[in-house]
Amino acid sequence: MTRFLSIAATEMLILRRNRWLLMATIVMVLFALALTFAGSAPTGTLGVDMLTISVTSMTTLSVYLAPLLALMISFDAIAGEAERGSLSLLLSYPAGRGEILLGKFAAHLAALGFAMTVGFGTAGAIAAWSGGAGPDSLIALARLIATSILLGAVFLGLGYLVSALSRSATAAAGLSAGLWLVFVVLYDLGLLGAVVMDGGGNFTRTIFPWLMVANPADAFRVWNIAASDGVALASGMAGAAQTLPAWAAPASLLIWPVLAFLLARAAFKRVEP
Repeated sequence: MTRFLSIAATEMLILRRNRWLLMATIVMVLFALALTFAGSAPTGTLGVDMLTISVTSMTTLSVYLAPLLALMISFDAIAGEAERGSLSLLLSYPAGRGEILLGKFAAHLAALGFAMTVGFGTAGAIAAWSGGAGPDSLIALARLIATSILLGAVFLGLGYLVSALSRSATAAAGLSAGLWLVFVVLYDLGLLGAVVMDGGGNFTRTIFPWLMVANPADAFRVWNIAASDGVALASGMAGAAQTLPAWAAPASLLIWPVLAFLLARAAFKRVEP
């Protein structure tokens, strides 16, 4: 436990020194505020408070930004250490590779959690002060923050996996960009094309919803939509969210971080210092 905490503390110092934590927090605050006020127009039309609309807008933001920030912080966690020559020194410490990876993961996840809590919390507080907030919308905001951290955890693990499989930080960066593109953009485009070709057939009714929650980014979106009637109404995705059982999206988003971390740990064991 002491070794794990020491590695996590060191990683946090590095994040503070290179201003990553500050910049990530500023980015989250600015984007969340911009989307909150840009998307506040439909409140009267839909009959929901401004915080509900804000949560809907921030859900869309988090689908794109949380994976991107997580990959940016994790892509060189192993490949970068090896390229700089510090991996050999790190592995000479009396700590297993699993402890090293877990320490990095804890520090990076704490940094992501801080940025998302401050960013979404600030935008949510301003939205509630400007246009009101009910108990459901406050719960939806808390759920958004928690699930955004979970989504970030998924892509931290995937970033470590890519980093362990790459021979250089540059290659890891390119693979991370491709990973983000596949999970966040191309996967949904592929499903959309399949639905159009199916024309409302068996694939659309039975297979498509399960393929959607198999992707952690879509599972995040479905979880936040299905759990709140107001968010589902504001997003226009109530039908898609209600097709699946209530446990499907949460189960996917809870399993993915564990799976990604285990795959990254297995890949890290094969890395030669």
